[in-house]
Amino acid sequence: MPYSTSTSTYLREGPRVGLRPFRPADGPEFTARVRESRGLHRPWLFPSETVEEYEPYAAALAEGELRAGFLVCELAGGAIAGFVNVNNIVRGAFQCGALGYGAFAHAAGRGLLGEGLDLLLAHAFADADADADTGAGLGLHRLEANIQPGNAASIALVRGRGFRLEGLSPDFLHVAGEWRDHERWAITAPPA
Repeated sequence: MPYSTSTSTYLREGPRVGLRPFRPADGPEFTARVRESRGLHRPWLFPSETVEEYEPYAAALAEGELRAGFLVCELAGGAIAGFVNVNNIVRGAFQCGALGYGAFAHAAGRGLLGEGLDLLLAHAFADADADADTGAGLGLHRLEANIQPGNAASIALVRGRGFRLEGLSPDFLHVAGEWRDHERWAITAPPA
């Protein structure tokens, strides 16, 4: 595996980015990056634009077992390049979660979010009880990404990581005041 765990602030590191949880102190940088990236994100995505919106958003990603949120940060300098969240985690026989993610404008087109998503997949599929050498993870079996059909960049991102198209969900999510269709893309953990 080309990615390593580390004793640094990152849960996992790749050649150019590290993956770490959201922190309250990230609010000013995260929201500034969101505002700079409106043209990139819309009409697909509407992340928190103010610190007041960020604080409960980040806290919800850190609490409980139903979701987990991670920042993708450039190793050179630590700038936040994007984010990857695992939402709606279902345990038991399902062991599944739904992805939400976005790159920030300064990092778009540089492959940083793709590298971050690779790190997230390794973390999500790693056993939650793994030892320090392999890096404890979320212990999931399946991840889904629900993507609006016109979002070519997002579709290319997941397709490039081995996600498979499983179908279309009409009127799936309420985004920007409208119920929007989404394609269902999924990937399962590699065999042990």
